[in-house]
Amino acid sequence: MICVGLPAPSGRAMALTADTLERLRDRRFRRIRELRVASERSALAFVNAVGFCSTFYRFPEGVACLWEAVAGRPNPRWPRRSHHDVGIGLTWDLKDRLPAKKHVYYGKLLKGRPLLVALDLFPAFYALVRGRQRARDYRQEYEAGRLSLTGKRIMDAMSREHPQYTRELRAASFMLEPSKTREFERAMAELQQGLWLVKVEERYEPTFSYRWDLLEAWLPEATGEGRRLARAAAVERLVERYARGAVFTREGLLGRLFGLSAGEVARAVGRLVRARALIVDCAVAGWPGRWLIHASAVSGDGAR
Repeated sequence: MICVGLPAPSGRAMALTADTLERLRDRRFRRIRELRVASERSALAFVNAVGFCSTFYRFPEGVACLWEAVAGRPNPRWPRRSHHDVGIGLTWDLKDRLPAKKHVYYGKLLKGRPLLVALDLFPAFYALVRGRQRARDYRQEYEAGRLSLTGKRIMDAMSREHPQYTRELRAASFMLEPSKTREFERAMAELQQGLWLVKVEERYEPTFSYRWDLLEAWLPEATGEGRRLARAAAVERLVERYARGAVFTREGLLGRLFGLSAGEVARAVGRLVRARALIVDCAVAGWPGRWLIHASAVSGDGAR
């Protein structure tokens, strides 16, 4: 592998192979049996280390996955009797417990897929999605045509009283009829992806229900930091944290994953190369094109 942007610790060119890079990613994504996630504590450490992860979905761009980390191997096969599978049960339990205790953020942030996000990284996502907006600014989004009427009605109800369980919220937004279930669910997905609302609890007794709150009421410090964070700084923070966990990536993959323009990605990568956090323009034998490698892959920590 030949890279431009950062010398090896010894001053000589590093010879990292594709196999070495894949093994490094497996270690950081906990896709190794001896490193697998087995408890709430290790799950939180995993999320904080990688910055964000999916629950069960495997992103083609290469994102850490909690189920893979629990299984301790890449691409575990979905079992025939999933309700009796220990790994799936633990993954499901962890994705409920960690957000309920406000240890992580949980919601649909990338490509409509749910993520667990470390709280120190969440402001960067907020800055990209909402910028300097507060919860009350949903009315401006509606007037600009960027928020649906149903979404506005739900936000009207939540602004009057929060948090609320799903049935209460449907009643307050005049959507209790079964025929309006799909419309309500589409609007709730819209509000979650727009970082207006967040699911804060799953209640199982006396009946199953979700409890919802305004995001800025549930995470006031993180959303406040997100409003103060410039977009360019947010992009840089996300790219560095993702690359640190994933080890290798490409600018095109970053753009597709985060929904960023080529220019935004290039500027963030340029700043990270100057900060010696990324190695740019790497050729890896057997892989087409040029690659970005996180600097930790050539450090003593990366080698270990």
